[in-house]
Amino acid sequence: MATKTTGAQTGRGAALWKEREAVVSRGSAAYTKLVIDRARNATLWDVDGKSYVDFAAGIGTLNVGHCHPQVVEALREQAGRLTHTSLHVAAYEGYMQVCRRLVDLVPGAGPKKAILFNSGSEAVENAVKLARSYTERRAVVAFDYGFHGRTLLCITLDGRYKPLRQGFGPPPAEVYHSRFPYSYRPPRGVDGRDLTAYCLEELDRLFLTDVAPEDVAAIIVEPVQGEGGFIVPTAGFLSGLREVCDRHGIVLIVDEVQSGFGRTGRMWAMEHDGIAADLVTVGKSLGAGLPISGVVGRADILDSAAPGSIGGTYGGNPLACAAALAVFEIFEKEKLVEAGARIGQRVQARFDALRDQLDIVGDSRGRGAMRAVELVEDQASRRPLPAATVRAILDDCVERGLVVIKAGIHDNVIRTLMPLTIPDADLERGLGILSDVLTMWDRRPRG
Repeated sequence: MATKTTGAQTGRGAALWKEREAVVSRGSAAYTKLVIDRARNATLWDVDGKSYVDFAAGIGTLNVGHCHPQVVEALREQAGRLTHTSLHVAAYEGYMQVCRRLVDLVPGAGPKKAILFNSGSEAVENAVKLARSYTERRAVVAFDYGFHGRTLLCITLDGRYKPLRQGFGPPPAEVYHSRFPYSYRPPRGVDGRDLTAYCLEELDRLFLTDVAPEDVAAIIVEPVQGEGGFIVPTAGFLSGLREVCDRHGIVLIVDEVQSGFGRTGRMWAMEHDGIAADLVTVGKSLGAGLPISGVVGRADILDSAAPGSIGGTYGGNPLACAAALAVFEIFEKEKLVEAGARIGQRVQARFDALRDQLDIVGDSRGRGAMRAVELVEDQASRRPLPAATVRAILDDCVERGLVVIKAGIHDNVIRTLMPLTIPDADLERGLGILSDVLTMWDRRPRG
């Protein structure tokens, strides 16, 4: 089947896209060719005036929606008072307030502390540094299909080689990968009902063949895998990891950068499994689109690093902190955790129906509003739909007024990251566009 790339193909958008190609590194991904002029809640308008329902929301950074009035007002007020000092030079109240809110919200008994950074990758890097400092060990275990960022350490933790790691070696040492329970694609001969036990046994095998558990500083895991394709771990897997870490004195790092802040219908995705982490990485929707992230967790681990060894010039910038404090208030006032559960029920019902009706939809999965469909050539074979075809499907969605993005190890998963403030009419419009496009492609001859 022929594919196409749509988006900003005419008018001012086309000219601006040519400028992007002329001056921006091609290493930066491009899900669409849109050039956006403005946005409000769950709607985008491009530079040529066309509107779109936004199911991407800055790759999950806008759970409170675009340009929420309370965030905008907080930024205006903060910009007139203080834009930057660097916490290392002079402290400011907003930083401490954000840390206090995070400490109070993140599950776990005992004293907790937090530290702020700019991006999810920075949070992950520093969580690993803290785990190594605390344990005086060096090894880190991550999982197949996982994603933790694009810095050199993070791409080594990522459970995908191409394009994330290819060409960027040699990688940092002492990073190991174990099996993650992907129930739709279990290892050959493994019953899905036995997948939790199988993956935990694979971790034990790793400890026998590649690295001893007493040399492992941390195990890092996403409670729902994001870029890997919104893969929900099988029951008992996360609690099994908690038990392994407790038994061997390993720091459990739970990466909630994409899954946190109500996305799964709980404030933190790990709450579905009833576990608490030693360290939690947060980011994305914490800042309503402004760059801010953090590491939250046990105070003894956060305090194990020497002064000056953790931090950065812009981490927890006053403007980003003002946005984050507004986010906390919006979540409480507008009950956005409950909204994540409610939206998720509606999306799940639609996606389950598509799976039952269309041969192209192999799996419907997720938690709360963090939901996805995995596209296949046919349900019997489960062969991944080619990435070029998935791209064409996404392009058709854009043409009809919906921005939605892909994920997955085979680039064949369509995921939903709409704002949790999305109006019902926009949610239904977006789901209708996606359903219509998938139905149209299901009827096309394949092979």
